[in-house]
Amino acid sequence: MAMITSPPTHVRKFLFSATSLLLFFSVETGHAEALSADSPGIRMLEEIQTVITALAEETKHSVVNLFPITGGGRSRESPGERMPNASGSGSGLIVDGEGYIVTNNHVVGDATEIEVRLSDKTKLIAHVIGKDPDTDLALLKVSPDRPLTSARFGDSTAVKVGQWVLAVGNPFGLDQTVTLGVVSGIGRENINLSRYENFIQTDASINPGNSGGPLFNLRGEVIGINTAIINFAQGIGFAIPSNMVKQVIEQLLAKGRVVRGWLGVGIQPLTAELAKKFGVPEGGGVLVNEVFEKDPAALAGIQPGDVIVRIDGIVVDSPNKLSRLIGTLDPGATSQVEVVRDLKHLLLNVPLTERPDSPVLASVPRIEKLESKLGLKVQESTAALVEKFRLRQSKGVVIIQVEPNSVAQAEGLREGDLIIEVNRTEVTSVVEFTSTISQSRRGDAVLLRVLRENRAFYVVLKPID
Repeated sequence: MAMITSPPTHVRKFLFSATSLLLFFSVETGHAEALSADSPGIRMLEEIQTVITALAEETKHSVVNLFPITGGGRSRESPGERMPNASGSGSGLIVDGEGYIVTNNHVVGDATEIEVRLSDKTKLIAHVIGKDPDTDLALLKVSPDRPLTSARFGDSTAVKVGQWVLAVGNPFGLDQTVTLGVVSGIGRENINLSRYENFIQTDASINPGNSGGPLFNLRGEVIGINTAIINFAQGIGFAIPSNMVKQVIEQLLAKGRVVRGWLGVGIQPLTAELAKKFGVPEGGGVLVNEVFEKDPAALAGIQPGDVIVRIDGIVVDSPNKLSRLIGTLDPGATSQVEVVRDLKHLLLNVPLTERPDSPVLASVPRIEKLESKLGLKVQESTAALVEKFRLRQSKGVVIIQVEPNSVAQAEGLREGDLIIEVNRTEVTSVVEFTSTISQSRRGDAVLLRVLRENRAFYVVLKPID
């Protein structure tokens, strides 16, 4: 496997040079002093330039252009008809000299064959080894007549905000484009691009066609695979961390698909009001709103209302992070889950199973500012209501009306929701519902556990005095 390297001494000189340039600015005037062609400052800048140009030259040979082949057997764009914004075109990274290439799943789409164009203009046809929509990654294979130049991966956990990076790809059909920038953020999630999100954010220019291409550090190591841009915001792009990419590649090579652990719970984030009700800091864990029968969590004793705060000692502060941590574990592995239940910390050992192809996901209503009274009416659950609202159980009270501009409406409650708990107490009738509500002191927030069709969630209603 070919290795991409950049001399460590160059990197040290680059960092020293960047700092030294500050010496050429006058504190009094704020203007840069004139530099002669042979001055130390110019030489330092040229050393920086040498590092960047050498890095760009070495790394681009491991980057390829990809054009999925349509059902008619032709590339979506022929060489003589290349369009700047060709749909389905993208970039890829050679990860092994034998011809394995990683890219984005959305670049491949439904194609089974992809035209690959190397940096020397050689054209090859790749077939799909495997895809993982949950991380938006795909692995391809070509059969070259010679070893290909491959990249090496760096450790994405070592990435720091502010470090310099290079993005290489095929934006707008412009082959082998290199852009320079910095890491703007790490651990970005809730971008709604994939199920498991832990993106590196960068301001290195990323445009349509860069998808699937690499993000390099100054040592020529791949620290991410570029996956998306924010269309309405210039200078904001996202890359899948290299450690996640490596894990997916290993499984696609071994099995042709990615197998992940499964806990078997519905979860939602802890808002300030929910955190207060469950006695934990805001964002200090993830709330379990449902435990699926006969799944690992249920068998291990996890209950609705538990707050998961750690997985194998790693702090959990968002639903995305919990899902990502469990997803990195193999089925059959035993995970230690720390939960807070009734203000007590419990450690539970949970033997994980394989995540089903279509797992049940928690449905969380949008949380908005509470501005009014509760504003809901309920009635006894009947067989007709259960059928009408496609509820999976009948035990509880059904919301038959939500008043406009009420707290209930602001919290996303709607007609047909089944209230099954009030302040952690099970309710099975309107009498029990009314009695439990009446026990709350004036102005106290009310914690409801609600079932909508086959999904449960918690919500806090805080009436205004």
